[in-house]
Amino acid sequence: MVVGVGLVAVSAAGAEELAGTLKKINDSNVVVVGYRESNVPFSYQDDGKNVMGYSQEYSNKIVEAIKKKLNKPNLEVSFLPITSPNRIPLLNNKVYDFECGSTTNNKERQQQVDFSDSIFVAGTRLMAKKGSGINDFPDLQGKAVVTSSGSTSEILLNQLNSNKNMKMRIISAKEGGTSSFQTLESGRAAAFMMDDALLAGDRAKARHPDQWVIVGTAQSHEAYGCMMRKNDPQFAALVNDTVAGAQTSGEAAGWYKKWFMQPIPPKGLNMNFEMSTEMKDLFAHPNNHAL
Repeated sequence: MVVGVGLVAVSAAGAEELAGTLKKINDSNVVVVGYRESNVPFSYQDDGKNVMGYSQEYSNKIVEAIKKKLNKPNLEVSFLPITSPNRIPLLNNKVYDFECGSTTNNKERQQQVDFSDSIFVAGTRLMAKKGSGINDFPDLQGKAVVTSSGSTSEILLNQLNSNKNMKMRIISAKEGGTSSFQTLESGRAAAFMMDDALLAGDRAKARHPDQWVIVGTAQSHEAYGCMMRKNDPQFAALVNDTVAGAQTSGEAAGWYKKWFMQPIPPKGLNMNFEMSTEMKDLFAHPNNHAL
C-alpha cells in the first residue's frame, strides 16, 4: 500500500499542470480549429468540404501534438470557418483555439494576439505578360499598374510614384468589382502588384497560366504565422516546437512542394511557385519575426 501511494505522488508531481488553451481543450475534450474557406493554396475546402492546404498541414500537425500532450488520441476536432474581419475577435472570445492560414504577423496585431514561428514569407512583387519587357519595378515607368484596393501594395505603389516620379497610372481594384488579374489580363494594366504567393494563385486559375510570369525585386516582405491567444506560454511552446520541428526536419519542405509545385485538389491547379531564398532561410532558422 505504501508503494502505491508513493507512485501516485510521483505521478502527480511529474505531471505538468494545464493552463490556458490546453486546459480549455482538455476540459471540453474538443479542439476548435479556425480555417479559411477559399484561401488557395493555404487553407480552403475542396468540393467535399474537406479542409486542406499548405497552412492546414501545420494545423493538422499541431492537433496531433495536442492529442499527444493531453494523451487523448480520440480528441474531437472541430473546424470553424473564419474571415479577415472576425478572426481576431473570435479567437480572443475563445470561440476557436488557433488558426493557421495566411494571417500576417505585424506589430499592430501583436497587441491583440500571439503568433507562432512563421510558416510562410511572402514578397510584394509583380505579375506581367511573358515577353512584355517588364522584369522589375523600374520598367513600370509611365505604365498602368493594378493592385487590390486597401492593400500594402497600393501604399507601396503610391510611394514609388511619389518618391521616384515614375508617372505610373495606379488602378486600385475594389473587392466585388473587376479583379486585379482581370484588369491585367484584359490589357488595361501592364502589371499586377501583390504578394507573390497570391499572384501565383491567380496565375494558376488563368485561362493560359504559361503566358504570365512573376517578376521583380520584392518591395516588402510579410510573414504569415499561426495565430493564438496572448499570454499563453504553455500552448505557444507546443505550437512553436511543432512548427520548428516540421521545418528543420524537412517535412515542411515536402508540404511546400506538394502545395506550390504540384497540381492540387480539387481542380488540379499548379502554383508553379519556386521556393524563395527567404523561405529556405526560414526553414533553416525558424523564427517568428514580424517583417
